[in-house]
Amino acid sequence: MTARTKKLLSYLLKLGILVLAFWFIYHRILKNNDNIHKFEGLVAHVTYNKVVITMACVVLLMILNWVLESLKWWHLTRKLSPMSVWKAIEAVFCGLTWAVFTPNRIGEYGGRVMFLPNRKRIHGVFAMAVGAFGQNVITNVLGAAASVWFLFTFIHPKDWIMLCVVVVAAVFMAIMLTFYFNIQWMVFLLNRVKFLHKYHRFFDIMGNYKTNQLLNIMWFCLARFFVFTFQYYLIIHLLIPQIPLYQMSLLMFVFFFIQSAIPSLDLLDIGVRSITADKLFSYVTDQHIAIVVAVSLIYIINLIIPAVLGSIFVFKLKFFDRNS
Repeated sequence: MTARTKKLLSYLLKLGILVLAFWFIYHRILKNNDNIHKFEGLVAHVTYNKVVITMACVVLLMILNWVLESLKWWHLTRKLSPMSVWKAIEAVFCGLTWAVFTPNRIGEYGGRVMFLPNRKRIHGVFAMAVGAFGQNVITNVLGAAASVWFLFTFIHPKDWIMLCVVVVAAVFMAIMLTFYFNIQWMVFLLNRVKFLHKYHRFFDIMGNYKTNQLLNIMWFCLARFFVFTFQYYLIIHLLIPQIPLYQMSLLMFVFFFIQSAIPSLDLLDIGVRSITADKLFSYVTDQHIAIVVAVSLIYIINLIIPAVLGSIFVFKLKFFDRNS
């Protein structure tokens, strides 16, 4: 199978998933009159002031979220090429602009590293990979723990199955944390792959981060995780205040966990996100439209708006700067 055929099949698969997702949302949620009536009754009790205050808080948290990511990027690049915090913010927002127009948000790497000197841009890709790995560890560890709670609370599997799930989850979390704080092990394994060995000087960049540096990066990742969890909480609590905080938070942990395993569908993956969240929250509420609205709003605020803002910084990029 040629590379072109694989790419075509990939796009067709993504298109098929999107079509099914939006069909599901329309026919199972939006076309259902009962769902619409429930949602209308729900929003009738939401005051204008509550909406304004909640949305303002969510937008402020969006800014905090990406400032934290910028500080993480600033921390990651200090050894490569020191930059100001403001330049790190510009790089992150520029990366978001590139991300929404590229498969699996791969453009985010390109957008960020273009703010580094030319000779350090490839190094920056691997430094960013360390930060992405840290965020993935947080998502997977907390998501795996929340998934155990979800199965025990809502699915009620047999005791032996539950025990197996707990053991697998514990081993999985231990492996994730062990590999993160011993990232040089992963570098060693990558260097053992014959056709990758010629890139060892780039892989070694990841292994240069010491435990205390990795711990600092982890704190940024953890802070971001709780910031966007709180964003979801604010909007869902505005629409469905009956859901307890702990249930809503743990369900969001499971949601993030599942989302991390699903390839990004770029600008249009909002349909898949909505289906996933609706399915999870169906165990605690029948307000399907409210969940879809919450997920859609967070997607727009956290990704689309920053991508638009980041377009300002695209004009500062130096694609052919030979002096850097």
